[in-house]
Amino acid sequence: MTMDIRLARVDSRLLHGQVATVWTKAVKPNRILAISDSVAKDNLRKTLITQAAPPGVKANVITIDKMIQIYSDPRFDVFNTLLLTENVEDMLKLAEGGVDFKKTGIDIGSLAYSDGMTMITDAIAVNDTIAKDIHKLHDDFGLEVFAQKVPNDKKQDLIDLLAKKGF
Repeated sequence: MTMDIRLARVDSRLLHGQVATVWTKAVKPNRILAISDSVAKDNLRKTLITQAAPPGVKANVITIDKMIQIYSDPRFDVFNTLLLTENVEDMLKLAEGGVDFKKTGIDIGSLAYSDGMTMITDAIAVNDTIAKDIHKLHDDFGLEVFAQKVPNDKKQDLIDLLAKKGF
């Protein structure tokens, strides 16, 4: 057995109201894991994220290496996990480290815009590097990579969206 990942989501805001309420109701996790090397070292952000978890669900902030380490540890088989990363690069590192996302695919919820990026949906901005990482998740790991802000939204294939914008 391995940890049950119920949603793997990239969201530049990590854990916020939409994830804490709507997604938690939809996927019914007992654990929210925010995976970020930088946030794991930032006590203020770490505290804010752990406090944002809805009642009955515990949130933890851990490093990429720690997630890879605990993923196949039988002591964590009881975790029904909503897994979050801030960026596609971190999600790719998890896949490269052996975390299996075939059951869930990768939901790209929100990627904040900055200079040099292209908006591919109203909430997702990419550049060449991010687009390449999305393609790697799809091509190298055979994962469905999609955009879905909330559970009631229809999934949008991110590979198609990237192609329409020339990525």
